[in-house]
Amino acid sequence: MSTISTQLRNFKEPTKDQLLHVFFSIPEVPPAPPAKDGEKSASVEVEKMEINAVLSLGEQGVEDSYAGKLHLIPPYLTFSSLDRKSVRFTIPLSTVRRVERLNARAGVYALSLSTWHGMKIIVQLTSLRPTADAFCALLREALKAELQRGQMKAVKGFVKTCYTEALVSTTSTVAENEREDGSLAEAKEGSPPPETEYHGGLGLKFKFPGDPKKLREASKVKLWTTYLRTHGRNLTLLRYPQCTRLVQVGLPNRLRGEMWETLSGSIYLRYAHPGEFEQLVEEIKGKNSTSFEDIEKDLHRSLPEYAGYQADDGISALRRVLQAYSFKNPEVGYCQAMNILAAAILIYMSEEQTFWLLEVLCDRLLPGYYSPTMHGTLLDQRVFESLVTRCLPIIHDHFLAVDVQLSVASLPWFLSLYINSMPMVFAFRIVDCFFCMGPKVLFQVGCDSLAILKINGEKLLQVQDDGGFLNLMREYFASLGESAHPESSDPRARAITRFQELLLVSFREFAVITDETILSERRKYRNEIVNSIENFSKRSAIRNLRTLERFTKDQAGFIYDALYKAMCEEPPPPAVAPPPSLLTTDFGTSDRPETRIELRTFKVFLSEILTWARNEKIVINGFQQRVDREVAEHELIDRLFYFWDTACKGSLSFQDVVSGLDGVMFNDLMDNIEWFFNLHDKNKDGYLTKDEVLTLSESFLFIFRYEIGDAYLGAVSRFMTNAFEYGDTLLPQETNSKTGETGPQEIGHNQPYLNLATFRMVVLADEVLESFFETDLSASFKLESVPDLELPTASGGFLGDLWSNIATVDNKKMFHKLSDELGKTIGKHQVVYRPSIGRYTKLEEPKARESLISPAQKSTVTSSDTDTLLTSKSSSSTLTVDAITAQNNGPASALSSAAFSPMPHVKAVNAAFMERTPFAIDDAGDDDDDSDLDLVHGEDDDQVMDEVDAFLEAHDSGLTDADKEVAKDLLNAKPV
Repeated sequence: MSTISTQLRNFKEPTKDQLLHVFFSIPEVPPAPPAKDGEKSASVEVEKMEINAVLSLGEQGVEDSYAGKLHLIPPYLTFSSLDRKSVRFTIPLSTVRRVERLNARAGVYALSLSTWHGMKIIVQLTSLRPTADAFCALLREALKAELQRGQMKAVKGFVKTCYTEALVSTTSTVAENEREDGSLAEAKEGSPPPETEYHGGLGLKFKFPGDPKKLREASKVKLWTTYLRTHGRNLTLLRYPQCTRLVQVGLPNRLRGEMWETLSGSIYLRYAHPGEFEQLVEEIKGKNSTSFEDIEKDLHRSLPEYAGYQADDGISALRRVLQAYSFKNPEVGYCQAMNILAAAILIYMSEEQTFWLLEVLCDRLLPGYYSPTMHGTLLDQRVFESLVTRCLPIIHDHFLAVDVQLSVASLPWFLSLYINSMPMVFAFRIVDCFFCMGPKVLFQVGCDSLAILKINGEKLLQVQDDGGFLNLMREYFASLGESAHPESSDPRARAITRFQELLLVSFREFAVITDETILSERRKYRNEIVNSIENFSKRSAIRNLRTLERFTKDQAGFIYDALYKAMCEEPPPPAVAPPPSLLTTDFGTSDRPETRIELRTFKVFLSEILTWARNEKIVINGFQQRVDREVAEHELIDRLFYFWDTACKGSLSFQDVVSGLDGVMFNDLMDNIEWFFNLHDKNKDGYLTKDEVLTLSESFLFIFRYEIGDAYLGAVSRFMTNAFEYGDTLLPQETNSKTGETGPQEIGHNQPYLNLATFRMVVLADEVLESFFETDLSASFKLESVPDLELPTASGGFLGDLWSNIATVDNKKMFHKLSDELGKTIGKHQVVYRPSIGRYTKLEEPKARESLISPAQKSTVTSSDTDTLLTSKSSSSTLTVDAITAQNNGPASALSSAAFSPMPHVKAVNAAFMERTPFAIDDAGDDDDDSDLDLVHGEDDDQVMDEVDAFLEAHDSGLTDADKEVAKDLLNAKPV
């Protein structure tokens, strides 16, 4: 079975609004359903707006004020500082409890916002007064809309599921029920286990990876508790520079799950869709699919060293999450790396939290990573290789010389976010940064990839093959917890681990790699990756054909190209996997979904390869000469579609198309006559009825509609005369009792009338029809190289965007229409239809042969007629394929191309995910051995932050001293 996907062709550069949603981690809000007649719409569409603003916290001396942009993106209110990295927040409007305008000094327009958690935010609107008034009016409408939707009532129940509510509460007793690592303590004998409303992962029961003393869990929890009390939490978290620093140090186990969903934005999906995960779990009970079977195979290979996945609790939770995601997103389904991600996330998050985080990961943070083609991963691998070439040219040149593939090691790094490659306690530190700072971390900690290569540079230059490269990386990852400077006499230097060294190199030396760098590189290499994947898919589709019939692989490639182009222009329905079979011997290969095209796509495909299935007109209007091609509409094309649909499924597969073309393109004269007869024999009884004879005549007229002269029209006329004349002769004769005349018996229009032998004789009686069936019918199917399809253009700056907006298909049609109208006005507009057959170029009609039944006037065949006949018979029935063009320029040449192929990457992934290296540091538990780290840091909580001070980024508030004074005065301003 062949699966042909055009999804990569549908890629479009994200719009400004989409990039804004990604930056603020906001889910796309679907449009509200239209209101029914007589009913008011439940929600009012509120416009988006942005405005210049200065943000201040309502508490004196806690944070500096920052200038930036305030965005109203209903149902969210967002802010980002001018440098887009210092300060940021995303707050659902339903968590805003009060908005007041402050009584400030003249010319200052300021608002005070009170949130659900009692936090006060002061926003000074620095735009012109009319703009500020318009923003406030829209904000008021958006808040009213949230009130009408009832979302404000949902906040109270939702925040109870968040652990931070219990953590910051002064009356909470959660700490009494927890171990040092954050997991729940075992209940005493005879007492019930503690009940918790907040969500948590498997770590609560099976403990969290790592040693809590070495991870300094208690100190991190204290620092986060202080931050969350003053800067909001869960739905209302404000992300100041201190937040990023705390994340880079490493999140505490007990907070990690909630912070992941808050930083990634999946918390907003969980908030907006209460109960949806539970409904999906109920809905999939008793169902089965190919994805479900693949998930079942990988369940016990997902972090098997963790105690939670040695018990049924962990395996069942992982199964429910993966099945629910694949069921909700059938286009993505299940990819082998998902089990590693989901298993790691479930240690810290509940099933519902994990489900929504997977949604954000696969859809927004890592688009295309876990799709069937894995195009996102392959693209980022190409970007990574480009960055290695630019930043580490010596290593790159050495790898080229010894033929070592970077992707053998780096592809699993990216796909599993390092979880499958290094000890979990370190991998989770990288994941913390990934959710906080976005996908660029895969390159700044994908620059960890660069940093890994740089730190091991000397050893890498001694590597001679892929195996040596993998072993070196495995040894390095296993030693991340060891001292980077074990021989140093300074205890502080000895306390620096290799992992800390790795982060230092990543964030300091490769900080030049930004989001803009990654986007630019992706645009640069996207077309290369798409073409490579499409060529690989083409080879696979041709290889998976049951039979090529009489076609060569190159010719099958031309058919594929035409079919693929048709699918791009008229997409078929999504491929659906066949129902499972109880008896199978193909080891699951038949369960792959098969791509099948419907009638609309078939018409477009046929117009690419069949001359009479399209209308080609040459338009001359005095300004331009062009050829317009349109898809022809006729019952004959519909009949051909169902004739090739031998399985009666109402759709055609790639194999059906190849077999159908084989049935006509290699035929001789007699085979073509029989093929055309069978095409019109509806009930396959070997006879044509009178109605079918008329339909067949209409098919002739359709095929010959644009031929020059009356030769073909006369041939069809003679065919009808001879067909009915000879058909009547073969009918039983009867005598009319009234007149005594003998004639053919009257039969109905749907009764058998003309058999194949008679039809063949009628065709051979006409020179034009004989030449059509001998050569022209097969020759009208032309397999030619299809020009490469244009991929969506990447953004090319202002001029590139302007041109792409002008040179659209609709604008081209408007221009052609305008030029045609002008051509008509000046009398120079002319339309000429291109003939489908093109045999006769003069307005002369060949003379007919004598009738098969009644004697006709015999005429001597003239020399010109003889020449015409000889010419027609000298033509051979050939398959029109330009082999030279195909070899040099056609897409088929890519079939044998040894350029970039995703197959090695796929094999690398399969090998990498079969087994995860067991690291001793993954074990949960306490270690009584004091390390140099304990000797250096002691018990000072503030010294936890020393680790990231080496690579702190400078933060600019964007305010002058005078602006800071104004912002400071607003802290004491009263409401109007």
